[in-house]
Amino acid sequence: MPEIITLTFSPCIDRSMSVPQLLPEKKLKCSVPKLEPGGGGINVARAIKKLGGDALAVFPSGGYTGKHFNSLLEKEEVPVVIIETKNETRENIIVLDESANVQYRFGTPGTELQESEWEKMLEVVEGMPDRQADGTGLEYIVASGSLPPGVPLDIYARLAVIAKKKNAKLVVDTSGEALRHAAEEGVYMMKPNLGELGYLMGIDWIELEDVEKIGKKVIAKGYCELLVISMGKDGAMLITENETHRAVPPVVERKSVVGAGDSMVAGIVLSLSENKSLEDVLKFGIACGTAATMNEGTGLCRKEDVERIFSLLNK
Repeated sequence: MPEIITLTFSPCIDRSMSVPQLLPEKKLKCSVPKLEPGGGGINVARAIKKLGGDALAVFPSGGYTGKHFNSLLEKEEVPVVIIETKNETRENIIVLDESANVQYRFGTPGTELQESEWEKMLEVVEGMPDRQADGTGLEYIVASGSLPPGVPLDIYARLAVIAKKKNAKLVVDTSGEALRHAAEEGVYMMKPNLGELGYLMGIDWIELEDVEKIGKKVIAKGYCELLVISMGKDGAMLITENETHRAVPPVVERKSVVGAGDSMVAGIVLSLSENKSLEDVLKFGIACGTAATMNEGTGLCRKEDVERIFSLLNK
């Protein structure tokens, strides 16, 4: 039985390619497209697999694109529970302008889910074995990504209720009202960036020196037990009631930022499941996110890159 499951309500096929230069009104010659399965929880499960762990990915899938999506994920040997849907799975496009080494990301609208479809996803979680005192059963539920039309904004809050009943730990990585609903119900872990943290706490701008103080207020409100705040080039901060840790990633040659945050979540959750210290949990998560930026498209992190960066962070 899985100890880690991920839920993705809006999966997509990420179609990545490059052009010598992105110019308007010109017929541009693209590289051969690279197709990969994407979406928040999907990428978390993929990254955990690349790191040597296992996570069960639960997601909706429909139409021709859905079948293609399923086959892409099958090639990566990620365990899955697929909820068949009426509507087709969406596609996103990622284009690298080689002349400027900048990336353009085109996200298509989320595919509408029927009530019966998203309810089945919750039923899958409810059917998982409860976490037992001996350490068996479901431990982590990772709910990540945006919500498509048809899915209620309190869906992550509903998941939080289920997690508590199962003695499992809910990890949420989302934004806007979906994040607010989850926080008000109370979850185990949240991973906002500075903008999302500000939205959650009603603050327009957060200075770096105020992050820990504001993070402690999030913990005190009971929004979560463990808070990981992404701060871009300034790294990330992990905050609990009794501990605060900050780490800054090394400078690397960036090829893509797609999936970097998901890789970070994967590293954090996997480290937590292995009972690593919170300082190492943060550093390993940052190593995973940094490693993901070194690969093109949504290739996510390579284990050898992660281990090398993690060792640098521990020097």
